[in-house]
Amino acid sequence: MSRPPAGVNDNFLYSLPTLQQPAQSSESCPLPPSPREGCLPTEGECASLPRFAQRRPKAVNLPHAGELAALGTAVCWTVTSLSFEAAGRRIGSLTVNLVRLLWAVGLLAGLNLVLRGHAWPTDAPPEAWKWLVISGLIGFAFGDLCLFRAFVDLGARMSMLIMALVPPMTALVGMAALGERLSPVEWLGLVLTVGGVAWVVRERAPDASGRMSSPSLRGILLALGGAAGQAVGLVFSKIGMREYPDPFAANQIRVIAGSIGFALVFTAMRRWPRFVAGFRNGRAQAQTLVGAIFGPFAGVSLSLLAVRLTEAGIAATLMSIVPILLLPIARLRGEVVTRRATIGAIAAVVGCALLFLGDPRG
Repeated sequence: MSRPPAGVNDNFLYSLPTLQQPAQSSESCPLPPSPREGCLPTEGECASLPRFAQRRPKAVNLPHAGELAALGTAVCWTVTSLSFEAAGRRIGSLTVNLVRLLWAVGLLAGLNLVLRGHAWPTDAPPEAWKWLVISGLIGFAFGDLCLFRAFVDLGARMSMLIMALVPPMTALVGMAALGERLSPVEWLGLVLTVGGVAWVVRERAPDASGRMSSPSLRGILLALGGAAGQAVGLVFSKIGMREYPDPFAANQIRVIAGSIGFALVFTAMRRWPRFVAGFRNGRAQAQTLVGAIFGPFAGVSLSLLAVRLTEAGIAATLMSIVPILLLPIARLRGEVVTRRATIGAIAAVVGCALLFLGDPRG
């Protein structure tokens, strides 16, 4: 059973479907097949697109390109978590969430215009919209609302370690909602991941001032809420992508739904004045833009490239190393990183690897 990588924000790791394509059209038109019809656009449809959208992409001929793309994804998500933590401390996690989703909507519209010839997912069937909107509301409006607050309370390192629980949570939700089953190796990975995270969050360690302290209970609960929201959201997105298998456009639907969800939260809490004030904070806006570029734009793109060019289990395992990448960065920032924290992070990542690689179906 393929699992989403640890610490994933608004990402899909579903391999794109293989659809039969007419030989005469596949050489002349670069567009992906219609998800509902399973056929390529006609020559006339292709000719009506912008010139840049008619160019066929060159084949990737780089040794270990998929593995490199997966490592690049992990780096992107590391940068994203640090950027959003910094921005959240300046203007608040709610404002950062809505701003980065608005940035993501625009970036994904441009990406879809290049890849698909149209900026918006107007070709998605109603059934796909239903499940993907639900996925976006749960994954973004609830899950990321909790996660970004955890960034402020716990910091990026501890929050992203707890987000390593997304794969085992997704596995359990998949068992309940989709009837999926785990192999013995996957069960071992689930236990190892949960054990590694639990071992770290229970540790009392010296803080920056040298006093012994435990991680914030509220921060831990918020990070767990973020992991649960993403796990449930990913399962609903999987259901929606059965009807609409274009991952970039499906992700755009989720982002649009999340943006609307956050707008409703701002309205209910009367937080629009704070949003306007936060939007005028140039430093925070720059940090949020960096996070949006490296997250739903570059991160998602590289993750999809990775699962296209190498085995999904290998790609997902390499993408799950974010908690380990954050350890040396935490030391550079003056945080106290104990041996227990290091071993626990490694155990959690190894558990994720077993979840991904233990799938008997590959």
